[in-house]
Amino acid sequence: MKKVFQKIFQGCMVIAGCAIFSLANQATAQTIKIKNMKKVLFVVTSHDKKGSTGQPTGYYLAEVSHPWEVLEKAGYEMDFVSPKGGKAPVDGFNLDDPSNKKFWDNTKYRTKIENTMKPSEVKAEEYAAILYAGGHGTMWDFADNVALATIAQKIYENNGVVSAVCHGPAGLVNIKLNNGKYLVDGKKINAFTNEEEIAVGLEKVVPFMLETTLIERGAKFEKSGLWQKHVTIDQRIVTGQNPQSAQGVGEATLAELKKLK
Repeated sequence: MKKVFQKIFQGCMVIAGCAIFSLANQATAQTIKIKNMKKVLFVVTSHDKKGSTGQPTGYYLAEVSHPWEVLEKAGYEMDFVSPKGGKAPVDGFNLDDPSNKKFWDNTKYRTKIENTMKPSEVKAEEYAAILYAGGHGTMWDFADNVALATIAQKIYENNGVVSAVCHGPAGLVNIKLNNGKYLVDGKKINAFTNEEEIAVGLEKVVPFMLETTLIERGAKFEKSGLWQKHVTIDQRIVTGQNPQSAQGVGEATLAELKKLK
C-alpha cells in the first residue's frame, strides 16, 4: 500500500511540474510577444458637439499628429478606434502646424482615422500600447465605454503602456484592473486641469471635471500652470496636460516602449 501511495505522489509531482513548466513557458512567450510588438492603438472620440452649446468638437488633431509623428518615425504601426467606429470628427484643424499637415497628407493614416475601428473589432493582444487622444468630445463618450476600458486593461496587464493627453485621460477614469482597483489609483497622473477648463469657459458644459474625477479615483494628480507643457510617467502610464504636451506624450510613450525591449 505504501508503494502505491508513493507512485501516486510521484505522479502528482510530475503533473504539477509539467503544469508549472507550461505556465512558465506561457509567461515567457507573453513577455517575448509584448517586447517585439510594434503596434500602438490610438483612441479618438466619436462625439462632435460640446453639450447643449451646439459648438462643434471632436478629437484634437495635434493630439493625434504629434505623438503619431514620434511613433511613426520610430517604426511603429498605428491603428485607430473610436466608440462608434467609422469617421471620427476632428477639431483643432490647423494645417499650418507641420505635424498636422504631415499626418493629414498621409493617405494611409488619414484613411485609417476616417474609417476607425469599433471596439469590438480590436484584438487587444496585438498592441504594445494604447494612446487616448484628447479633444472635448472625449468627455462625453470615453469614460463610460466599457469595451474601450477592457481593451486598455488587457493591454496594460499584458505589460503594455497606457497613454493619454489633455482630455484623453477621460478614458482612464473607469478602467479597473483584475485586482478590482482603478488603473489610476495610487499613480501619478496628469490631464487637462480644472483651471484650464474654467479658462475656456466649459466647466459647466462638460459632464464632469476631469481633474476632480481622477483625484476621486485615487490618482496623485500633477499639474503645471495654464497651457504649460507637463508630461507625467508612472508605472507604464503616460499622461499629458494639454495640446502643448502632445509631442512629449509621444516621446515618453516611445521611451516606455523601449524599456520593454
